[in-house]
Amino acid sequence: MRSTRATAAVARLNRRSEGRQFLMVMTGNGLFVLRERLADGEQAVGEALPLDDFVRFVDGQGPQLAPKMSKNDLAFARQLGKKL
Repeated sequence: MRSTRATAAVARLNRRSEGRQFLMVMTGNGLFVLRERLADGEQAVGEALPLDDFVRFVDGQGPQLAPKMSKNDLAFARQLGKKL
């Protein structure tokens, strides 16, 4: 299904955003809207977007996770620091 990528992006956002709940709405013309569930209802977070733009928009929302670094990545970064 087309909306699987969008649903996965919203699920990642919900995992990153403690205490907040987001949901996705698909419009009749195939566009996606991000909404936040509040105590008094729902509020649109952005405008209706096509799938690729929606996924990029959702991934940019909320707190961002630091990329995982292996021991080798950390050692390489230290070596780069010594050479500069």
